[in-house]
Order: sequence, then structure tokens, then C-alpha cells
Amino acid sequence: MADDPSPLPPEVQAPLASFHGAEPPAPDWFNWAIAQAPERAVVEVDGAAIELLAWGERGKPGLLLVHGNSAHADWWSFIAPYLAMDYRVAAISLSGMGASDWRETYSFETFAHEARAGAEAAGLYEAAEKPVFIGHSFGGSQVLHAAIRYPEWMRAAILVDTGFGPPPAAEGFRQPQARTQPNRVYPTLEAALARFRFMPPQGCRNLYIADFIARRSLKRASMEGGGEGWTWRFDPFLWGKLDRTALESLLEAPNLTTPTVHIYGENSAIVRRHAEAGLARLPKHIKSIVIPDSEHHIMVDQPIALIASLRAVLTLWP
Repeated sequence: MADDPSPLPPEVQAPLASFHGAEPPAPDWFNWAIAQAPERAVVEVDGAAIELLAWGERGKPGLLLVHGNSAHADWWSFIAPYLAMDYRVAAISLSGMGASDWRETYSFETFAHEARAGAEAAGLYEAAEKPVFIGHSFGGSQVLHAAIRYPEWMRAAILVDTGFGPPPAAEGFRQPQARTQPNRVYPTLEAALARFRFMPPQGCRNLYIADFIARRSLKRASMEGGGEGWTWRFDPFLWGKLDRTALESLLEAPNLTTPTVHIYGENSAIVRRHAEAGLARLPKHIKSIVIPDSEHHIMVDQPIALIASLRAVLTLWP
């Protein structure tokens, strides 16, 4: 999500504006999923409180879900219940995002330990087999880092539309470290929702999902001059605080022994532009699954296809 002016068409720049703060109608499958309220907890990691959501029975095989940049654990709240039929499922909000604490500095190592701590607290290691780590976008980069650095932590890794490093300079992509101002505070929830959009920019046919995500991306905040408004939960300075020295291991993935699969959108701008820039360097033995008619945010574009793909992969592999 971003606040910077843009020549993007209205349905991309402000997909929720036309609803004026009202919730778009949603289908039964989605309403059922979000009615399956997760267990909500907090786990402390290196002095920061990390948001943890969990579904399903302890003792079942474990799945850990990690969200993308500026996102949060609830991006998985309409996916996880369909996985929790057969698995113990956990999702964390990485520090600096969601309801987790912000840090003075961030690193891939810190994010890895947050993932491990969340998996332990949720009971994912109580099963007979180690959990599978699943990450979308930036979260996929964190899962890949953990899979390289700590293969003993997981049985396998699934990357969901993961681009391995910051996006190349291109129209519509916000550059790392570009944020120099705090997140804006909006006077009303309606005004804040009207500013929500996806990064990289894309349209959204399932606006009920965009609305669900957007509402949980916001928190109350004091307005300059008095009163309360709404602002984004994520740390706007995260990219400037992030130590990316671990990035080279992701670009080369020289020691990846963890069984890994990459699921990506057919029309993903992230995957396409990284491939054009020569940054998609996963080992050739890693299998890829393409979700048709989907852009980068697969859980928004094709949620049912993503659920089906995850369930099929987990049933047949590794």
C-alpha cells in the first residue's frame, strides 16, 4: 500500500474508494473462512512482541505462514482455515508489520528467529514431522533464508510469488528506503480505506478480500492538532532499517538442501521483472507451479486456486 500520487487508473489507485467505508459483499466460502477465528497470541523475540495466529489441532503436521512486505498475519486468515482441516497452521506478523512491535533495526536473521519462535509457540514441533514453512513475496525471501541457513527447522519450504530481493527500478514500484515521512493519519476509517492499494500496483476483482486486508492493516492514531484518526500499522522506515547483507545467499541459493517449491502468478510483475533483470536464480531442481490468471497477490486474485495448490502440494510432496 502507498500514499504517493500516481497516474494509475482509479480501480488500481483506490480500489475501495467507491464503497465509502462499507464492506463489499463476500461469497459464502470467504465468510465461512473468516468466521473460523484464530487463536491470537504474542510471542517475545529479541525484545519485540510478535503477533501470532493459529488454527487447527496441536499434534497435526505443522504449517507456518509468513506474509509479504508491509502486510500482516491476517493476509492468511481466509486461507488458513482450509489448510487447518488437516494441519496445525500458524501465521506470524513479522516485526515492523501488523500488530507486532517495530524495531530500531531489522535483519533476515531476526525475521528467521521470529518465524522459529512463532512455530514453536504455536506447537508446530509437537507433530511427528517438522513443519513446512510457507512465505509470500518478502515473506518468501525470509522463508528461503531460513531454509538455507537453518534447514533443520523445517521439512520443506513453499515460496509464493517470491522475487528474491528488492524490485528493480520500474514504473509503479516503490523503491526501498524511499520513505522519509511517518505514515499519514487519516481523519476517518473511510478516508484511510480509500487510500489502500496493492504494491506492486494491480487491479483487484475480489474487493471483499482487499477490504478485509485493508481494515486489518490500520490502527487508531492521534492526529496533529488533537483527536484520533487512522494510520497504517507497518513501520514506514523498515526498508531503511533493514540489513540486507544476507541477500546474496538468496540470489545465489548455493546451499539450499531443503525441499522447495515455488508457486507464482502467471501475470506476476514481481516474477517477470526479476527474471528480466536476471535475479530469479533458484536452483533448477526446484519445481514451479503457475497459477493462471493471477498477478503477484495470489491469495487475493485466486484464493481458491492457491488453497487447492497448497493442499495438493502438501499431500503429494516432499
